[in-house]
Amino acid sequence: MKVDFYHLTRSPLERVLPRIAARLHGDGERLLLVSEDADQRRDLDMLLWTYAPDSFLPHAQAGAGDDRLQAVLIAPDVTPANSARNIAIVDGRWRDEALTFDRAFHFFGEDHIAAARSAWKALADRDGVERRYWRQGDNGWEQAA
Repeated sequence: MKVDFYHLTRSPLERVLPRIAARLHGDGERLLLVSEDADQRRDLDMLLWTYAPDSFLPHAQAGAGDDRLQAVLIAPDVTPANSARNIAIVDGRWRDEALTFDRAFHFFGEDHIAAARSAWKALADRDGVERRYWRQGDNGWEQAA
């Protein structure tokens, strides 16, 4: 199980997340996007329709149709109704339920750094969990740990 911590310092979530989601989709993978914030979920829904004029990323909000068919499902909780094996936690609040997936992407900004540090430390003792910490440097994303 891999957990990638993405510390957003230069580029906002809106620029980073669609690229990861598109890459996973291109590899035939499914993704669950999790945020408790209804406004953020709505914004992500719009973003995935408009982030690039030359691409299409099939997605929906949980409960808006047949969740099982969605390549990317935007949800308020960690329920992979689309059978996703990848999860992106986008509201900054780590959830241990993400450890049931093959890979987790945990996005956080300065306002959630203390909580991210706590999650990082707590995962250090978990068997079978590979942690990676990514930060934005002068030349793009750099693996810092």
